[in-house]
Amino acid sequence: MLDQSEYLHPDKECLSREQIEALQVERLQATIRHCMNSPFYKKKFEEMGIKPEDIKTTADVRKLPFTTKQDLRDNYPFGLASVPLEKCVRLHSSSGTTGNPTVILHSQKDLDEWANAVARCLWMVGLRPSDVFQNSSGYGMFTGGLGFQYGAERLGMLTVPAAAGNTLRQIKFITDFGTTAIHAVPSYVTRLKEVMDQQGIDPRKDTKLKILAIGAEPHSEEQRKRIENMLGVKAYNSFGMSEMCGPGVAFECKEQNGLHFWEDYYIVEIVDPETLEPVPDGEIGELVLTTINREAMPLIRYRTRDLTRVLGRTCACGRNHIRLDRMKGRSDDMMVLRGVNIFPIQIEKILMQFNELSTDYLITLTTDNDNDNMTVEVEVVAGFDLTDVARVQPLTKEITRRLKDEILLTPRVKLVPLGALPKSEGKAVRVKDFRKVYQ
Repeated sequence: MLDQSEYLHPDKECLSREQIEALQVERLQATIRHCMNSPFYKKKFEEMGIKPEDIKTTADVRKLPFTTKQDLRDNYPFGLASVPLEKCVRLHSSSGTTGNPTVILHSQKDLDEWANAVARCLWMVGLRPSDVFQNSSGYGMFTGGLGFQYGAERLGMLTVPAAAGNTLRQIKFITDFGTTAIHAVPSYVTRLKEVMDQQGIDPRKDTKLKILAIGAEPHSEEQRKRIENMLGVKAYNSFGMSEMCGPGVAFECKEQNGLHFWEDYYIVEIVDPETLEPVPDGEIGELVLTTINREAMPLIRYRTRDLTRVLGRTCACGRNHIRLDRMKGRSDDMMVLRGVNIFPIQIEKILMQFNELSTDYLITLTTDNDNDNMTVEVEVVAGFDLTDVARVQPLTKEITRRLKDEILLTPRVKLVPLGALPKSEGKAVRVKDFRKVYQ
C-alpha cells in the first residue's frame, strides 16, 4: 500500500471491502428515509411497500425502483427534491433542446461534498497545492466548469478558470501562468496541439504541463496514448454526469487501470440494458448509480445509459473502491447499420492505430438506393500530402480493411486535410445520421 500522503481522505479511500459495504448500507437506509420527503419517491416507495429496514445488504438495492432521465423531465422542475427549495443554493440543468431539461438541485452540503470528491480525484493523480490548474470546460449550467473549479480550489491549487474556447488565450495562460495541469475534453486537446504547433510552441519544452484530466466524451485507449504523446503528459480519465453532481464521480488513479468510483458516495450496479438484471463482473452492461451522500436531490438506481464493465474491486494503489472500465459509449449512442450494432469508439480505436491520421473524425450514415451506408471522414496529420496517390490509396484500403474486421461492415473511408472537419468548443460531434430523412 502507498504511504498516507498519497490519499487526501485516507479514512474513506483506504476502507476495506467490508467497511465499504457497511458504510453503504448505513447511508442507503438513511437515503431511503430522506427520500420520503420527495413527492416522487414517497409515492414510489409506498406503492412498492419499501421501508429503510428492508435494506440489509448492498444487494438489497435491487428491491428499489429505477429512476430515468424521463422521470426527471416528467417531474420538472423540482418534483424529485427531498428538501425545501429554500435549503437549495444552486441548480444545474441539461440544455433541454428536446423537451424539459433535467434539473439537479444542490444544498450547501452537496456542494461541499462535491468539491471534496473532485479534490480527492485530483490528489489521487499527484496534484498538490503547489500546482497550477487550468480549466478549459464551459461554466454555467455545464457542471464541468464549476465542478473542477471548486475541487481544484478545495485541494489548494492556484486555479485558472479559462473556460471553453479561445485557444490562443488558453495557450498564453498555459505558458504565462506556468500551468501544470489542465482539464479538457479529448477532442479539444488536439486543437490545442495544432495551435501550439502553429505558434512554434513545444509543450514538452515550453510549458510546465504534466497532468491532463480528460472526460465528458467517450475515448479509446489509443486516443489517450495519442494525447499523452502529443503534450508529453499523463492523461487521466475522468467520469461524471450532471445527474450525479458532475465531475468527481470516478477517476483513474496513477495505475491507469480503470475508473475508481467513490463508493462512499455511490452504489454501483452494472445491468443488462434489456432485462435490467445484473451482469457478471467483466461483462459489459449499463451503469446504474444510486447516490448515498446527497441531501437536496438523491437519485435511486439512476439509469445512466453508459456502457461499461467491472474490472475489479481492489487496486495496486491501495484503494478498494470498485474499478470500472472506461465508458464504451451510451446505449442510446449505438448505431444499428444493416442489423449490426456499432459504437463510435470502435471506429476511433482503429483510426488511432495509424500515425498518418489525426484525432478528428466524423461518421456519416446515409441511405442510398434503399441501402444504409457509412462514410468515415478522418483528418490526416500535418504535412501529409493528400495528392500523393501512391500513399493515399494503400492507406485508405488498409484503414477500410481494419474497420471491416472490427465492425463487420465495409465503410467508405475518406481522408481529409487537417482542420477540415467542423470543430466544437464542447463535446465533439462524432456521428451524423441522415437516414431519418428517408424513413
